[in-house]
Amino acid sequence: MALRLAVVFPGQGTAGGEVSGEVAEVVSAVTGGGEVPYQLSVFASSVQTLRELEDRGVEPDVVAGHSLGEYAAAHAAGALSLEEAARLVAERDRLMGQASQQNPGGMTAVLGADPREVVEAVAEFPEAEGIVVAANFNTPRQVVISGEEVALEALSRRLGGKKRKLDVAGAFHSPLMLTASMAMEEKLEAAQIRDPEIPMVSGVDGAILAKADDVRLALREQMLSPVRWVAVVERFAALGVEEIVEAGGGTLVRMLRDFKEVGMMGRAAKEVLS
Repeated sequence: MALRLAVVFPGQGTAGGEVSGEVAEVVSAVTGGGEVPYQLSVFASSVQTLRELEDRGVEPDVVAGHSLGEYAAAHAAGALSLEEAARLVAERDRLMGQASQQNPGGMTAVLGADPREVVEAVAEFPEAEGIVVAANFNTPRQVVISGEEVALEALSRRLGGKKRKLDVAGAFHSPLMLTASMAMEEKLEAAQIRDPEIPMVSGVDGAILAKADDVRLALREQMLSPVRWVAVVERFAALGVEEIVEAGGGTLVRMLRDFKEVGMMGRAAKEVLS
């Protein structure tokens, strides 16, 4: 049977929003009523939006998340309780913040370049000039590179297409996050994760996550692995998805424009809720 409706959740680079009710209570419990970490604010906003969509009768047949968004997707799929997911996201924020301070870096979107050109340029980039990797394969025309600032600038000059620096705190999905990844692995091993109640598509490779251990492994691997959003969209197409609703500002649905052979409709939550 085709899975008609997919709900997707954005990651870093998205602004958090106001939350209320159960979501606000859980956030307050996790933070002790203090300042809300950035990643937790994004997660909470996504879950709040999910609740509003569900109140309107929008029930996903399949879910996926971009990087940080995978925690909201895991919650939407029933694999993580709201409390467990919020606690893990707060830890993820803390650990990645520490790693970013210890190993500074950034991310740059390369628009219009052939992804194969980017991959080849990364493979040929001299180690002596710094660390840089292909971190996000967002669309057939958009790849994000991540690494040390000097290396990012040097590689950017060798690539075609337009370049845009991303407003993020560090070099996510790169070896500069190794210490955060190792610490997060321990947190995930101890976490209570259940088998998903609806299919969840992995941002690591586009695989369908059907078991708790699959979800645990995907959340562990995403810290260092590239986000392969192209594989997610291709999996949706193979599953027969007709519509994608984003529980966020619309960045993920706007990227659908680059998928010329995919006929799925995409809407941001605000369009559905207005």
